Amino acid sequence: MSIENRAEAVAKNLEGKAQEALGHVTGDQKDQVEGQVKQDEAAAIHLKEDLKDKAKQVVDNA
Repeated sequence: MSIENRAEAVAKNLEGKAQEALGHVTGDQKDQVEGQVKQDEAAAIHLKEDLKDKAKQVVDNA
């Protein structure tokens, strides 16, 4: 598990949530979409790290 990658994902998720919320407040669909994309990227980073953790666990238990 890479703490740096997890931290990056958390930061990207928060940035995306803020940008999406700003888009809702201002009515800017571009900000809404870009914010959601950042949140999706963060979820992908977390998924990648989860898969790496699981693979390491399988190798360690083999």
